[in-house]
Amino acid sequence: MDLNAVRTFVAAATAGSFQDAAAELAVTQQAVSKRVAALEQGLGVRMFHRTPRGAELTIDGQAFLPHARELLRVAERAAASVRPGSRALRVDVIASRIAPSGLLRDFHRARPDVELDVVHLHTADDAVAALLAGTIDASFRAVLAPGRELPEEIATAHVLDEPHDLLTGPGHALANARSVTLAGLAGHRIWIPGSAPGTEWGAYYEDLCAAFGLTIEGTGPNFGSDALLDVIADTPGLATLAGARTRLVWPAGHDLRRVPVHDPVPVYPHSLIWHRDNPHPALRALRTHLAAIPDARPEGPTWAPDWARR
Repeated sequence: MDLNAVRTFVAAATAGSFQDAAAELAVTQQAVSKRVAALEQGLGVRMFHRTPRGAELTIDGQAFLPHARELLRVAERAAASVRPGSRALRVDVIASRIAPSGLLRDFHRARPDVELDVVHLHTADDAVAALLAGTIDASFRAVLAPGRELPEEIATAHVLDEPHDLLTGPGHALANARSVTLAGLAGHRIWIPGSAPGTEWGAYYEDLCAAFGLTIEGTGPNFGSDALLDVIADTPGLATLAGARTRLVWPAGHDLRRVPVHDPVPVYPHSLIWHRDNPHPALRALRTHLAAIPDARPEGPTWAPDWARR
């Protein structure tokens, strides 16, 4: 059903005159007549009959009028739902406790007026596909993983280089160390379940192992950070790596230790990615907020894969 014809019918019914409806809609009286005639032809009934005072609704026109008004209200609500800024900004942060989630929480505290819809997508390929399909507005990713070429439609901006700490239980050989070098981690078992091949973080840890002779195990099901912390607390020969901005909470009895890593400090490269044609005003606000974050790079030399430094 032609919404312009429906809108014209409602205007004529409200005004009681085709001439007044034409003036309200800024069209000719002939255009009003043609639209109403097309609507009548499509529905198979007459909507108006002419009188000396203008145009009056027939019984069918009276029956149709409330439904026509509802059609226009529904159409307006549908259009309003997708106008830039009228819906929540949907952002992928990968997981709820890592640095991107914290960055988005900081943005929410700074801009509580911006409505957010937070989602968790697994891989960068999932995120890029969602951006191209328009089902998310932005994602935090390490965007230059080997073999990944971003489509031209996808824009990126570097956000944060996040240092990594060694996380151990109280019985680990390095539990009481004030710090440890990357080379000093060689020979120690490091467990990061979920570090799967084909993911950007999998590529990061693979290059870290190759560069410093480390052993990082990604075996076993990933039951989440709580289960990981339970195992680390109870296993003296096992440790893990955790981002310095990753939010981890554990029972006091676990007595876990964060040990800074240095010479060099391993840093994970977080970037924001989005579709270049996305007009959502909150996306611009998020980009502006992230661009204003002070550069908090650790002192001394840092390490990241060559692909992350390009």
